[in-house]
Amino acid sequence: MAPSRLYYRATCGSTVTSGFYRSSEWCFYGIHGSITFCCKGQRGHGALPHTLTDPVYAAAQIVIALQQIVSRKANPTSPTVLSIGRIIADGAVNIIPNEVTMEGTLRCFDEQWRTQAHEWIRRTTASIAEASGATCDVEITVGYPVLNNHSHVTGSVKKAASTYLGNDAVSEAAIWTAAEDFASYSQQIPACFYLLGVGNENKGITSGLHTPLFDIDEDALRDAPGLMAWIALELLSAHSVSPNRARREN
Repeated sequence: MAPSRLYYRATCGSTVTSGFYRSSEWCFYGIHGSITFCCKGQRGHGALPHTLTDPVYAAAQIVIALQQIVSRKANPTSPTVLSIGRIIADGAVNIIPNEVTMEGTLRCFDEQWRTQAHEWIRRTTASIAEASGATCDVEITVGYPVLNNHSHVTGSVKKAASTYLGNDAVSEAAIWTAAEDFASYSQQIPACFYLLGVGNENKGITSGLHTPLFDIDEDALRDAPGLMAWIALELLSAHSVSPNRARREN
């Protein structure tokens, strides 16, 4: 029986050529979560390290030690990324501050491992901070779940994309440890998330997401809505649902 509801959604693929489609019939995007650290020490003069507790040193050791969770605790067959993207130590050239704050993210594909990784993050952080004579508070926010592309929906979307864009423009995508709020829908309702290319090497449009030179090939603005509308028509036709009935049900 065809599902009464299904979802599909696209996002821009900065490393994919404009007008090309990529998706995967599996866990496409990873689990997301954010982590905030606050390392606390004792402020003092940089020339007198023996009279203070240096939270900068403690924070630096924690950043390095956290990578051992990925290399020595995570199953190497299941991708895991732990990145620290923000460090604030509001001291000065000769002043060691009272505290250092850091922010980062954990990405993986296994919910059980995420729980275990959170515990390792807390244990590692506490141990390193204590060894440095400091303390460190850890706040972990559980973010989006894994994004599951359902095979029958993804197969239908891929078929429609092949018809609209051409077979040569459609291929499988590798899993990626990015994360999407759309993942929450995919946990409840049959869904497909896909990438539509916005890059164009011939035009010099090659920069990735979250970089200062990110740009899109505006030809993709023609392809994207057309493809999405075509997919909708094909899915309605395949499930023998008229557009008028679909509007009434929604």
